[in-house]
Amino acid sequence: MTDATEQADDVPTPERSLRIPVMQRVLDNPFLLLFIGVTVPTVFYILWGLIELTQIPIAN
Repeated sequence: MTDATEQADDVPTPERSLRIPVMQRVLDNPFLLLFIGVTVPTVFYILWGLIELTQIPIAN
């Protein structure tokens, strides 16, 4: 009896075969890649600039 249930689990169902991994969906979307490619460097440069501004000594 356990053999029948194990065999039923091995058969791919339509729900399992149509499920696309998240990373593949991200990499297949060129506009999302463009958005990430512009946003991530912008945020890092802004943070880097703010950190540099906080390290400038105050003038007397």
